[in-house]
Amino acid sequence: MKIPVSYNLRNLVTKKLTTGLTVLGIGLVVFVFTAVLMLAEGFRKTLVSTGDPNNVIFLRKGSNAELNSGIPRSQTNILKTQPEALLLEDGRPLITGEVVVVNNLPRRADGQPSNVVVRGVSAESITLRNRVNVVEGRMWRPGTSEIIAGRRVAEKFKGCGIGETVEMGRREWTVVGLFDAGGSSFDSEIWGDVDQFMPAFRRPVFSSLTMKMKDPSQYEVMKARIEGDARLTVDVTPEIQFYEEQSQGLGLFIKILGLTVTIIFSFGAITGAVITMYSAVASRVKEIGTLRALGFKRRNILASFMAECILLSIVGGLLGVFFAFFLQFINVSTTNWATFSEVVFSFHLSPGILFGSLCFSVIMGLIGGFAPAARAARLPVVNALRGQ
Repeated sequence: MKIPVSYNLRNLVTKKLTTGLTVLGIGLVVFVFTAVLMLAEGFRKTLVSTGDPNNVIFLRKGSNAELNSGIPRSQTNILKTQPEALLLEDGRPLITGEVVVVNNLPRRADGQPSNVVVRGVSAESITLRNRVNVVEGRMWRPGTSEIIAGRRVAEKFKGCGIGETVEMGRREWTVVGLFDAGGSSFDSEIWGDVDQFMPAFRRPVFSSLTMKMKDPSQYEVMKARIEGDARLTVDVTPEIQFYEEQSQGLGLFIKILGLTVTIIFSFGAITGAVITMYSAVASRVKEIGTLRALGFKRRNILASFMAECILLSIVGGLLGVFFAFFLQFINVSTTNWATFSEVVFSFHLSPGILFGSLCFSVIMGLIGGFAPAARAARLPVVNALRGQ
């Protein structure tokens, strides 16, 4: 015979203060826990969304980032002959070489300098990336010192708004347009004509090449051919995989640091749950004795008190997740360890994080409530009826 859940609900409502404080404590810890996971997931999602499932990226063999890669034009011409490349209407392969450098620019908020990725691209680069669209102003004119800036760069850095100028590579560049890249890391970059950037930044070789494939399932065939070509010293990687690998280092650091703080906070929440449940046991000794006298077994008493803990933890967990949800409307920035430049991104709450946060809150409730519940279940019937 089970004790009705309504009994537990009435007891929690009776002790409004202790119940409320415990729920707030659990909610705070779950909020921090969820925020950390959302931060790491937001950063990962921003970088992964930069890639396209139909694109592959070429880097110099042994390079793990575009900044330390270099591909000469002689190898570029060979790679353009790969039969897996998608062809444009004029028969040209949809493959483009890009130059990636980092430039130091002052922030609008405090004037402090920070690194921004500057990417030299071609007209094919825009075709390759369907999510990139100029939303204000216009595209740069080839052969000029004109550039376009990601909307997040324009918001955060001086000189990056339309009509403003930026000094880079011993030249002044005029911003003629802003582009939106659908929340990807390209939103945190400045783009311009690759043929102008190469001499300006003294980069005689491409940092990377990106190709759109006719059929992504032919990737392994192309990779084997390229690795067996003695003329080529490049590695080829699916673009999504490349950007996911770029996010792993910082993403792991955020999780470890945040979870360490969460574990410290969780001790406080668990302590609050223990105090609440011990208080409930102390004030309901006679009730517990009456329940035992009516035929309820020890396991029923244990289950009843554990149910109260789970109810507290679920309410606290829902409260923490509710407030964490609104973090998605906040943009934050951090340094991408792969490029040593600033990336602007948003918190992201996924179904997996939601489920994990609620499970974490229930675990805290179970840990905090087990000892008081076990004590209640072990109370001798006679002593309990006497209120001892």
